[in-house]
Amino acid sequence: MYYKGLLFDFDGTLLDTNELIMETFYHVLSPKFPGKYKKEDMAQFIGPSLKETFTAIDPQNAENLIEEYITWNRTHHDELVSEFDGVVEVLTQLKRAGLKLAIVSTKRREAILTGLHVLGVEELFDVIISNDEVEHTKPHPEPVLLALQELGLQKHEVIMIGDNYHDIEGGQNAGVHTAGVAWSLKGAAFLEALHPTYMLYHMRDLYQITGVEAYAQNDTL
Repeated sequence: MYYKGLLFDFDGTLLDTNELIMETFYHVLSPKFPGKYKKEDMAQFIGPSLKETFTAIDPQNAENLIEEYITWNRTHHDELVSEFDGVVEVLTQLKRAGLKLAIVSTKRREAILTGLHVLGVEELFDVIISNDEVEHTKPHPEPVLLALQELGLQKHEVIMIGDNYHDIEGGQNAGVHTAGVAWSLKGAAFLEALHPTYMLYHMRDLYQITGVEAYAQNDTL
């Protein structure tokens, strides 16, 4: 089965922001909760929206914690993020082959745009669905369904691709095919247990899945 569109999570899927996110959470939380969190504990906060995470940690001060997180994260963003192998190459080829591309993320739009600028792929995406455009974030189906609406595509024509359970379950809840990425900080086994339609071990796996493998190979001859 070939597809007309691909919906990508952003952090941990296209852009390696794991170090940035963990450092930011640690910077915000460690002074306020001395001894409660170790650096490695920060991985648990990757995926949910900032509002969900900080409300669960300290509901009385959630808004202040979010603002502090945003400020530190914005300041140190470019020095602590990097491209996952093959991301720019594959996105470029898929777009040139005619697929529609979208970002569906729990992240704020401003932060997504900053990351896309770092990768240099802003012009490749037809639609960006951020935390700012929806009432409910993944795994609720709303963000995926909104992306489909804006792309003008049907459920069977897209794949939701991501590195966390929010992405796989969000796609499943919306009734679309899904793909986990083996480079997830959670690990391939964690995502495989969620039964995604596909498992990507490299971004180039998308060539065969979408049927543009021949196009990509011929274009590089």
